[in-house]
Amino acid sequence: MPLPPPNSLSGTTRNHHAFEGIRAQIRDLRTDNIAVLAKRARELGGVIPLWFGEGDMVTPAFIRDAAKKALDDGQTFYVPNMRGLPALNEALSEYQTRWHGRPIPIERTTVAPGGMQALYMALELLVDLGTNVVYVAPQWPNIHNAIHLIGGEPRPVSLDFDTDWRLDLDRLFARCDARTRAIFLSTPSNPTGWTATREEMQALLDFSRRTGIWIISDEVYARLYFDGEIAPSILQLADDDDRVIAINSFSKAWAMTGWRVGWLTHPAGIADQLGAMTQYVNSGTSAMIQAGAAAALRDGEPLVAEIRARIKAGLDLAYEKLPRIPGIILPEKPRGGMYAFFALRGEADATVACERILETARVGLAPGYHFGESSRAFLRMCTFRDTEQMRIALDRMVGAMA
Repeated sequence: MPLPPPNSLSGTTRNHHAFEGIRAQIRDLRTDNIAVLAKRARELGGVIPLWFGEGDMVTPAFIRDAAKKALDDGQTFYVPNMRGLPALNEALSEYQTRWHGRPIPIERTTVAPGGMQALYMALELLVDLGTNVVYVAPQWPNIHNAIHLIGGEPRPVSLDFDTDWRLDLDRLFARCDARTRAIFLSTPSNPTGWTATREEMQALLDFSRRTGIWIISDEVYARLYFDGEIAPSILQLADDDDRVIAINSFSKAWAMTGWRVGWLTHPAGIADQLGAMTQYVNSGTSAMIQAGAAAALRDGEPLVAEIRARIKAGLDLAYEKLPRIPGIILPEKPRGGMYAFFALRGEADATVACERILETARVGLAPGYHFGESSRAFLRMCTFRDTEQMRIALDRMVGAMA
């Protein structure tokens, strides 16, 4: 990306020399997103925004109240344990042991201010300049850019698509070489909803054991799974000494996007290194936020079920109504996640389709190029929204496009 012209920064007279010394990875970072569409949406008014990976549910009172109590109790100081306060680490250990069917002690968990921070720490732990990370695409754009930011080479391997998304493990493994530090996947996936099977997880684990390549599994959508209460996880198979890191967050399944709290599950043997990284990167996650997160784990199962049901209802509506649009390409219904991901026949770049839908139907969707070249023709719709709002949005789209 070219440097800005000399007089473009806040009206100053800075020149290119002011930017000498900035790392190329930083200079080249892109934040290209839906800002242009969002600006137009504000001008139009009455737009139903389904482009962000965020629901419309306010964090429930029992979580907010736990954070308020911690605040009222004076928990406003530095946290003494970089890897998480005992109440949250114990809750995470109990939660993961219960859902994954094998012991996951507190030594295997590190709390971070957000799933993105957790992911970045995992990459910082493993990736050197000149090494690479192979990742499954289409993929949330933060993954590609975080690998690039650290100085690694992002290597996407696209899922195959006919009527559904499928992973070719042989092609994924063939993309790895002596400089590959990790394989990254999201399951259930953002944006496709593709979910790795237990057999695919076992194959990834076996490959890691043979090669020494780490597996980073983003399982932020694991509880938003429609064939059961939790998606298959590599943590159900991996031993403590396996080179496996799972990333998770409270954002989606507990309606806590603005709280910025997540966690890593990792071998106990790297706990000290992650604790040190936490000290120097973010100095820990605030105590009142951790109190809310602990309450979410302790009392939040009805909430998780409610959120999953709302997402599923929105997805069912999408799959009922979207086929009424001529030329729609709709994959098989995803097994998890919170998105409908579809294409329109003859539209090579979904950006144009998103603009048209915004103008004619007043519905905001995310264009697929954000998630990689293999999905440039696709559009992403978040279905975590009030069911009646979803119905209105879909009826608008059908009316404008049929």
